[in-house]
Amino acid sequence: MSSYHESVEQLSEKAKDISRALNSLKEEIEAVDWYNQRVDVTEDAELKAVMAHNRDEEIEHACMTLEWLRRNMDGWDDELETYLFTKAPITEVEEAGEGSDNGGLNIGKM
Repeated sequence: MSSYHESVEQLSEKAKDISRALNSLKEEIEAVDWYNQRVDVTEDAELKAVMAHNRDEEIEHACMTLEWLRRNMDGWDDELETYLFTKAPITEVEEAGEGSDNGGLNIGKM
């Protein structure tokens, strides 16, 4: 079963790699969610620690894939620079970036 929405024969190798990365990112995020739920409900401390470790590994994988996307797919770099590691409320960051005076918000990096 193909995850492509366009004819695979017409897609460039870069587009195929981007699709692979996006699918991998989705899978990593899903794995983070699954492990996090298991950590939340298990009562066995040792099992909780193992699953928390696994969850954190999946977070690492997701971050690595996100960085690859930032470097290789247009749009990611600008958006990540806008939203990550800011101090302003998340929903106000975009509006602050659109005005020359930043809307009075402190959107400086943490």
